[in-house]
Amino acid sequence: MNLLQRWFAQPGAVRRWALASLIANVGIVLTGGAVRLTGSGLGCAEWPNCSEGQLTATPQMGVHGAIEFGNRMLTFVLVAVALGALIAAWSRTPRRSSLVKLALGVMCFVPAQAVIGGITVWTDLNPWVVGLHFLASIVILGIAATLYFRSGEPDGPAAPLVPKAVVRLGQALAAVAFAVIALGVVVTGSGPHAGDPDSPRNGLDPQFAAQLHADGVWLLLGLSVAMIAVLHAVGAPLSARRAAYILLGVELLQGVTGYVQYYTGLPEVVVGMHMLGASLLWISAIAVVFSLRKRSPLNGSEPFVIVVEDQGEPLEEAERAEPEVSARN
Repeated sequence: MNLLQRWFAQPGAVRRWALASLIANVGIVLTGGAVRLTGSGLGCAEWPNCSEGQLTATPQMGVHGAIEFGNRMLTFVLVAVALGALIAAWSRTPRRSSLVKLALGVMCFVPAQAVIGGITVWTDLNPWVVGLHFLASIVILGIAATLYFRSGEPDGPAAPLVPKAVVRLGQALAAVAFAVIALGVVVTGSGPHAGDPDSPRNGLDPQFAAQLHADGVWLLLGLSVAMIAVLHAVGAPLSARRAAYILLGVELLQGVTGYVQYYTGLPEVVVGMHMLGASLLWISAIAVVFSLRKRSPLNGSEPFVIVVEDQGEPLEEAERAEPEVSARN
């Protein structure tokens, strides 16, 4: 077996690369937060160069230049991992167009996010552009998470494991989770962490923005509790109930972190933890959506063993390497 086959063509390669992409994109959310929280947003005052006529940071730029330039360099790691996922999806036998499209989506969005990062520098860290830069990371996380969960499924038709109304509730949960994260971006844009001491804020009242964000959080918590109750009521599989409990747990930790940062004057470490929590919240919400449905293998496919759970009992189900049927991809 050659290197290409070992890294990209083995069963499960797409899933491994998708997981690596997911972790890498959570990592750049954290390093981007470090740039903002250390006031290093203009450590490199130009883009794509770090400074006029200078591609890299120099010792004269100090720690802020090193932090900002280091964050920029991580973009190349994201591109490399995204390319690995795309090659794995393309090399898979048989090829699944659904996985190729998702991997290509991550591959395309990473450079787009880098360009938005450049615009934030050109606009001297305009808070709305900075917020868009963070939301671009959330979109990439969503695509990467979808690729990860989708690569662990067979490619037959999706069948709900719960009534349609519960599926709709799961989709509403994900939508509200995204809205809560977006409101959190607005709160940040009104607060003290601009990424540079001289950068502007969005002009909104921080207390009003924080209250609006908190209202969204309470709505999300209520929907999550309702989801757990409904899943128990309809006898949903253990995997679905577990996903909902994980989401609720992340929400509670994120809520506690949010209130702590609010009442302690937004210390940088706690704000960074809150940014990590936002990423985990988004991934957990997507996991709930996927836990409410199941795909069966296509007929006549080759076996590929994965572990699934149904009604609390672990079992092994053969995911078969299905023939390429574009209508079902």
